[in-house]
Amino acid sequence: MLGVAAVVLDVEGRIVFWSPQAEELFGYDAAEALGQYAARLLVGPEHLEKVVQLFARVLSSGESWAGAFPIRHKSGGEILVEFRNMRLQDDLGDLYALGIAVDHSTVTRVETDLALSDKLVAQSLTGMAMLDTDLRYVLVNPALARMNGVSVEEHIGRRVGEVLPDVDAEALEGLLREVLRTGVPVLEQYTIGRTPAYPDEDRTWSVSFYRLDDAQGRVLGVAGSVADVTERHLASLEAERSRRRLALIADASVRVGTTLEVERTARELADVTVPELADVAAVDVLDHVLSRRRSGTPHGGPELFRALAVKGDSSPKALEAADPVGSPAMYSADRLVTRCARTGRPVLVSHVEPADLTRIARSPEAAELLRDAGVHSYLAVPLIARGEVLGALDLKRTVNPLPFDEDDVLLAGELAARAAVSIDNARWYQSVRNSAVTLQRSLLPGRPPSAAGVEVAARYVPAHASSEVGGDWYDVIRLSGDKTALVVGDVMGSGIDAAATMGRLRTATRAFADLDLDPAEVLRHLDRIMQELEHYIATCLYAVYDPRVAECVMANAGHLPPVLVPETGGPAALVELPTGAPLGVGGVEFETTRVPFAPGDELVLYTDGLVETRNDPLDERLAALVALLDEGRRPLEATCDRLLQAMRRPEDPDDVALLIARSRTPGGGAA
Repeated sequence: MLGVAAVVLDVEGRIVFWSPQAEELFGYDAAEALGQYAARLLVGPEHLEKVVQLFARVLSSGESWAGAFPIRHKSGGEILVEFRNMRLQDDLGDLYALGIAVDHSTVTRVETDLALSDKLVAQSLTGMAMLDTDLRYVLVNPALARMNGVSVEEHIGRRVGEVLPDVDAEALEGLLREVLRTGVPVLEQYTIGRTPAYPDEDRTWSVSFYRLDDAQGRVLGVAGSVADVTERHLASLEAERSRRRLALIADASVRVGTTLEVERTARELADVTVPELADVAAVDVLDHVLSRRRSGTPHGGPELFRALAVKGDSSPKALEAADPVGSPAMYSADRLVTRCARTGRPVLVSHVEPADLTRIARSPEAAELLRDAGVHSYLAVPLIARGEVLGALDLKRTVNPLPFDEDDVLLAGELAARAAVSIDNARWYQSVRNSAVTLQRSLLPGRPPSAAGVEVAARYVPAHASSEVGGDWYDVIRLSGDKTALVVGDVMGSGIDAAATMGRLRTATRAFADLDLDPAEVLRHLDRIMQELEHYIATCLYAVYDPRVAECVMANAGHLPPVLVPETGGPAALVELPTGAPLGVGGVEFETTRVPFAPGDELVLYTDGLVETRNDPLDERLAALVALLDEGRRPLEATCDRLLQAMRRPEDPDDVALLIARSRTPGGGAA
C-alpha cells in the first residue's frame, strides 16, 4: 500500500543498495544510483549540510532518525519524503546506513484513513467485528460489546457460540464460512436470539458479512456489521399481521353468507378461520335458537348446543374430540363455551393448562384427545345477531405456536359478528321457507291415487332461492268410465296470493273434471274464472286418458308441450299441440287434440321450472329433456329422480311440478 523504498549507504555515503521501489520513488534506476554519493544525487545544495550531519549522527551513535525531508527527483522537481534511517553492521563489522523512504503524501493519506477508520469503528453505533479464518474474534468495537453484553477483551480469540450461547451460532458460522469460501458478501441477514445484555427477551439483528483480502489476494478473515433492528422488526411484523387481519376480514365478507343456509354459512365461517386464525374451529349454535323456541334451561343449568361445522385439517385428534356435526351436545354451566354463550362475552385462555381442558372438552375422553393433539391456546367468541346470542365460535391452536391474544379476540369477534348476522338471516329464512313449502304442499295432492289403466308418479320441488311459495301444481283426477284426468299448471308469480290462486284453480279444475267436459271446454271455464282474478294469469295443460280407446285427449293453455315416450315404434318426442293462450288472457279459443296412448306408453307433464334457465336456449333444454327420456325404460319414480337430478340446478329460482303417467292394460299390467 505504501510503496516503501529501501536505500543502503556505506560509511562514505555512497549508494550500495537500491530497491525497485526506490527507482519508482526517486526516478533513478539502479545503474544511475549505485556507487553515487546519495547526498549529491538526491539533495539540493541548501539541504546538503543538514543531510551530512544526520548521516554522521546515525553512523556514529547508532541512533535512528525519522522525519520528512525534501528530496530532488530525477525529473528536477522536489518531493517531500518520509524517512526512517538506522545503522546496520555486517558480520565483518562494517557499518552501513539503511534508509526506508515513502512518499510523504501517501503516508499522510494512510494515516488519515486509519485514524478515520479507527474513529468510525470505535464510535459507531453499529456493532463491528473482524474474525479470522478460524472464525475467532480479532477485533470488536464497543458498540458490539454493549450489544452482546460481553466486554471487548472477552470476545478476542473466541468463537460466536462461545460468546453468545443463546443465538443460532451454527447458522451464523455457516454464513461466515460461505463468505470466506466465495468472497460474496451477505447483506442484511436477519437473525434472532438472546444475549447476556438481553437474557430474557428475543432480539432481532441485521447482520452483514464481507471477506477481507490483502493486496496479494490472501484471505485475512471476515468483517461483520451488526445492527439491532428489534423495534423495526416488531413493527414490520405488526404491520404484516394487521394486513393479514384486514385481508381475512375482507375474505370473510366475500366467503361467509353466500347462501341462506344455516349449515353452509357455519361451514364458511369455519373455513375462513382455519388455518389463518386457528388450527381447529367449531361453530356451535344453541339448539333452541335453531328451532326458534325459548330456552327451557334454568339459569345456571347446562345448555344444549348443536355443532353446525367443525374444521381442522392438521389436528385429527382435536377433530375426534369435537362434537359430531349436526348432533346435539349438552354442556354444563362450568364449560367455557357455555359461559361464552351465557354472558355474550369472549372467553380467552392464552395458555391452556391440563385443568383447562376439562372445561373445554365435552367429556374426560375428549379432554385427553385435546391434550394429545397439543391444544395450548383456546378462544371462544359469541355469535350475536340483533342482540340475541346464537351460539359461539370455538377456536383452538395446536400447530401454530403463538397463543391467542387480545388482537385475536378482536379479529375473531369481528368474524363472528359478521357470520352471526348471516346465520340469523339464514335461520329466519329457513323457518319462513319451511312454512311456505308446507303451505304449498298442503295445496297439492298427496300421493297420486291409483287409477284404472294408468300408473303415475309425481314430484313437487320448491324454488331454492325464494322464501315465497310458488304457483306450480299437478293433479291426478279419477273420472267415470275408468278415465283419468292429468293436469299440470303454473300460476305466474309467487307469494301467498299465487298459492291461493293455484288452490282455486285446482279446486275448479276438479269440479269441471267431474262434469266429464271436453278438455278445451274445461280450459274455457277456467279462463273465465281467471279473468275475474286481478293481476294473475296461469298456464295449464289438461289431458284425459281413456284406456278403453288407448288415447289421450288434451288441450293446452299456453303451457309447454308434454313428452310422449312410446314403448315401441319410435323415440320420445314432444307432443304437437296448439299452444293456446294462458288462462286469464281471454278472447282465445282452446282446441282439443287426440293423441294415441297405447299400453306401456309414457306421458311426461312438467312446468317451466324444469327446463327454463337464464342462460340456455329453451329449444336446447327441451331437446335435453327428450334425450334423457330416450335413454331407456325405468320405474316411474326413478325417472322422476333422474329428470330432476339432470335438469334441475340447486340455485334455480323457480319451483317445479312434474307428473309422469304410464298406460297399462285394463288387467293392470303394462303391455
